[in-house]
Amino acid sequence: MKKLLVAISLGLLFSQSIVADEENEEKSRFESLSKLTKVIGTVEKYYVDDIKLEEIVNKALKGLMQELDAHSTFLDAKSSKEMNIQTKGEFGGLGITVGMRDGALTVISPIDDTPAFKAGIKSSDIILKIDETSTLNMTLDEAVSLMRGKPKTDILLTVVRKSENKPVKIKITRDIIKIQSVFSKTFENENLLYLRVSSFDRKVVDGLEKAIKDNPDVKGLVLDLRNNPGGLLSQAIGVVDLFVDRGVIVSQKGRDEEDEEKFEATSSNTASRLPMVVLINGGSASASEIVSGALQDHKRAILIGEKTFGKGSVQAILPITKDRKETIKLTIAKYYLPSGRTIQAVGVTPDIIAFSGKATQGEDSEFKIKEADLKKHLEGELEKVDEKVKKEQEENKEDNKIITKEDVLNDNQLNTSIGILKSLIIINE
Repeated sequence: MKKLLVAISLGLLFSQSIVADEENEEKSRFESLSKLTKVIGTVEKYYVDDIKLEEIVNKALKGLMQELDAHSTFLDAKSSKEMNIQTKGEFGGLGITVGMRDGALTVISPIDDTPAFKAGIKSSDIILKIDETSTLNMTLDEAVSLMRGKPKTDILLTVVRKSENKPVKIKITRDIIKIQSVFSKTFENENLLYLRVSSFDRKVVDGLEKAIKDNPDVKGLVLDLRNNPGGLLSQAIGVVDLFVDRGVIVSQKGRDEEDEEKFEATSSNTASRLPMVVLINGGSASASEIVSGALQDHKRAILIGEKTFGKGSVQAILPITKDRKETIKLTIAKYYLPSGRTIQAVGVTPDIIAFSGKATQGEDSEFKIKEADLKKHLEGELEKVDEKVKKEQEENKEDNKIITKEDVLNDNQLNTSIGILKSLIIINE
């Protein structure tokens, strides 16, 4: 009987302790919310400039999201609309994707054939000033707002670049950005298919599938994800599913480990089993890291190039107003590759390191003695041959569906990928 009374007493004490903890937690929450309300009210009443309550709250929200991490942000009605337009593949601005790295506004990558790309903006450039405004202590959202503007207006970016001794000033003319997220080419005298994905918008999976079906006779694939800043997770999953028969593509884990969500490949979606290589670099981020990392883990492709950016967190767009016009972009989870490794702040390391620049070539044949140097009477015939070759080269360049030998030699990473891909084809035969 005594033991029973002791057990009941302990049970009552434990229950009382839980109730006390819950009451203390609730009291703490109430005090914290009261403090926030008091600060907002004090700013509204005493701040030197007349600021409306809505503006004060918006500033508080922006500050809160900025302090969480580099990718969480508050999106007012205008910013929410712009983000929705961007995922559809057309928006106004420079064509540049930026992020925060160690507190500095850093270029993840310029988007192909956009004003920023043509002006010479490069991955890993640190933007020091936008026109005359310093980016120090500037939020990502504020920087993006400054860089966007009316088409045909100019903007001056001052950037710090590793290869330069002093800051570089780059003038860019804003334009409507229409992204061709996918395009394909074949190689001159090579039975290989080149697939370029510049960003993961809603058109990527369909675009790649069409390109593969339109080229049924090729023997290998080069998937170029260099300077691809990412995009929609669904498209990244779909791309991997085109090349992998089964298994986990990517998983995401939030605060509660039990809430892990896995995305798996299905054989019915497989579009190609051809040997393939993937090109990556420091401008490859987010969705492009999921694709390249998953293909690497499944041993489905050889990765060539340089280490990727390392953006492996998941953001969700959550509405905070009834009309859903204002939202927050909140980090809710992290990505994990099939092997269980994370991307966040680590990136994906290629199987074969290859740096950008021109490919190394053999001894210049111009220094060798030729028959043409000895027989002057053949000079006329030689000129005819040279003119024919030159004309053929120009015709090839005009055909934007063909990558010429000269193009390949001007791109060391692409040149390396072709050599590796040919080896894979031989091994698989």
